[in-house]
Amino acid sequence: MAIDALAKVGSVSPSALPSKSTPAAGGIGKSFGESLMSLVESVETTGADANTAVTNMLDKSGDVHDAMIALQRAEMSLQLTVQIRNKLVSAYQDIMRMPI
Repeated sequence: MAIDALAKVGSVSPSALPSKSTPAAGGIGKSFGESLMSLVESVETTGADANTAVTNMLDKSGDVHDAMIALQRAEMSLQLTVQIRNKLVSAYQDIMRMPI
């Protein structure tokens, strides 16, 4: 699954991803809103890490490679979040177009 692959890269922590367990299966997972909130917090964290890495690079206390890796992680995390948002908006629009 694409989300599992991104979690392995490290751009999004696995705890920020929705759990695979369902209440019907007996598993206790986070609510949908909590999962989205942790995903957004993960994006903010990776952005802050990228800013710190770039600042360290400019101060010559960090490596250029570390800064580039942090920037790529932040970008991938943001792209994932935007795509999730796009899918949610599309699903909402499909539901609103359904005849009653």
